[in-house]
Amino acid sequence: MKQTMKIFGMMFFAVALLASCDNDNDPADDNLFVGQYQGSVSFSDPDNNTETSTDEGQVTVVKVGNNYTFDFSNDIPSITGITMEKNQNTLISTDGAINIDANSVDILYTIDGKTWTANCTR
Repeated sequence: MKQTMKIFGMMFFAVALLASCDNDNDPADDNLFVGQYQGSVSFSDPDNNTETSTDEGQVTVVKVGNNYTFDFSNDIPSITGITMEKNQNTLISTDGAINIDANSVDILYTIDGKTWTANCTR
């Protein structure tokens, strides 16, 4: 049941991200998205009993080629090696969803049971 709720939550988040997409800017072509975003961030790692959450966090977006790294504040591990294709400012995969534009970044991402979230603006 918990896994089902998690899947439905991710699907809801993905649909919300798709509905709010703006195709005017392309993260694969533009460094406009690189920089710092402020807002709520959280991280959960059940294997290590780690849970971090704050409404005054920060995500720093770094781009090298088409690969993005999302560096979090509050000792939250980074998400690295995210590839955004041309004309794609929303990444939806089996691991979760990332939406990025000039004004905001929204993340719901899970790797190896670890979960990152962010709802940040500039």
